[in-house]
Amino acid sequence: MFRPHTIIYVLTIALCSFAGAVSAQNAPAYATAAVADSSRPAAQRADDAARMPATIVAFAMVKPGSVVAEVRPGRGYYTRILSKAVGANGKLYSVDSAERVQARPDRMDGINAIAAEAGYSNIEVATPPFASLAEVGGPLDVVWTTNGYHDMINGQTPEEMAAYNKSVFRALKSGGYYFVLDHAAQVGTGLSATDTIHRIDPEAVKEQVLAAGFTLDADGDALNRANDDRTTQGKFENSQFMLRFRKP
Repeated sequence: MFRPHTIIYVLTIALCSFAGAVSAQNAPAYATAAVADSSRPAAQRADDAARMPATIVAFAMVKPGSVVAEVRPGRGYYTRILSKAVGANGKLYSVDSAERVQARPDRMDGINAIAAEAGYSNIEVATPPFASLAEVGGPLDVVWTTNGYHDMINGQTPEEMAAYNKSVFRALKSGGYYFVLDHAAQVGTGLSATDTIHRIDPEAVKEQVLAAGFTLDADGDALNRANDDRTTQGKFENSQFMLRFRKP
């Protein structure tokens, strides 16, 4: 027999799942078409249900014709998607720092391989110094980072992070967007979980980015999971936050 609090819990999970499904269905056609790109590896497609990429692309204000800097592309889950979303009239800079590439010269090999494929000629790989990481060719419409901000915290001093966020501000055109998505830690934990469970308090990100001159344009909850207490290892299936900042 269900107890009242159990029924409420189940209904909450169901409503969150329903909201996510509706949000994905309402994503614009260019975003859903980018996710449907047949060149995407099956292993990446397997993560789509948890990561909801069409919804995320739309939330970040990436559109056909946009000029976007994708910071720390990792294994390229979003690289193909963003390339197709901005289209032939857009540009995607796939960016990691010169310092990280010097430490591991093969770091961008996978991204370089994508850029060399037919149909992805709008991708340009760049490796500037960390302090000017986003200043790759602009002015930019969007600077994008997913699940990488907490790792930047781990590798940089507070002063270096402040310089990085200011470089994003400089790189964007007036009215441009800075999009940050990451694994969510409990509010109030600050930066304490970035190296242990690879999560970060969204309020800590807001504090740092707002200090660079941005305004908070939107705080999305499509990837919030009500059954996640935010104390375990950050995974795509667990809660992630997404913040859209705007350059005035």
